[in-house]
Amino acid sequence: MRKIILDVDTGNDDAVAIMMAGLHPDLTLLGCTTVAGNLPVANTTENTLRVLHHIGRSDVPVFRGLGAPFAPHPFPTPAEFVSSATPVHQEELELAPSPVAVDPTPAVEWLVETLRAATERITLVPVGPLTNIAAAITIAPEIVDAVDEIVIMGGSASHGNETSQAEFNIFQDPVAAHVVMNAGFDRLTLVTLDATRHARVSAAQCRELEALGTAGAMATAQILDYYIRGNGNSSPDGAAVHDALCVAYLLDPAVIEVARLHVAIDTVGFHSYGRTLIDLTGISGQRPNSSVALKADSARFFELLRGTLAA
Repeated sequence: MRKIILDVDTGNDDAVAIMMAGLHPDLTLLGCTTVAGNLPVANTTENTLRVLHHIGRSDVPVFRGLGAPFAPHPFPTPAEFVSSATPVHQEELELAPSPVAVDPTPAVEWLVETLRAATERITLVPVGPLTNIAAAITIAPEIVDAVDEIVIMGGSASHGNETSQAEFNIFQDPVAAHVVMNAGFDRLTLVTLDATRHARVSAAQCRELEALGTAGAMATAQILDYYIRGNGNSSPDGAAVHDALCVAYLLDPAVIEVARLHVAIDTVGFHSYGRTLIDLTGISGQRPNSSVALKADSARFFELLRGTLAA
């Protein structure tokens, strides 16, 4: 059974990822750490507690993480490059508040302590900005050796969704992403927008989930209905559930196609700040440092989602 830690900025697609990780019998969810990203960290923490409570997993501890980037942006976002398609997330998910409070241990401290004490290697799944992870490995670089694999939702080999060049999670804290990409993890899998744009759930599929009648399936249908509307997307294709694809990959690696590539992060450009520089052809001559997902099987993804939520 795979032991995992989710680092989340919950948000709608994060909520679906949490439910998949918390409900599937092949995964042991050790804890959730929260970070500012889709929403301020107070909201992402409250939403994470609500999701776990809703699916009967309040036994999974939640640790509040950092509320500001690892390094501040050196200049304002060039407004002409900001996409109007950035997803809209619910500041407060329409789920009952949890009777369990957030753990008082700061997230970065808990990550360091947990990985230092690990007797089996742990999988890290950060699906928001990489602020907490960068802080933890800066404090204690040796914890990298306790990580079996780090599965990151972030980046794009094509166009961004926060600026014309940059994907949201990486753009929020490019310096943190640079630290993580160069930390020396044995296995680093980067699940890019190019792949997650195929992990779509339509309004019709939401009705299919709703019909399952389980707490997780019904909450997912409600959350994704809002997400589809928030994307301004009324097409039959629905909306991409980006973060959940990372959990689907843990359950069935064949859900994505990966290539071994070198990835760098632009931390200095003005119009390209936060872009993932993915060397698709090997022209740089640098050794690959990542397994990069550029495609996903949308039908397989939905079957994994439906199968997990049906239980």
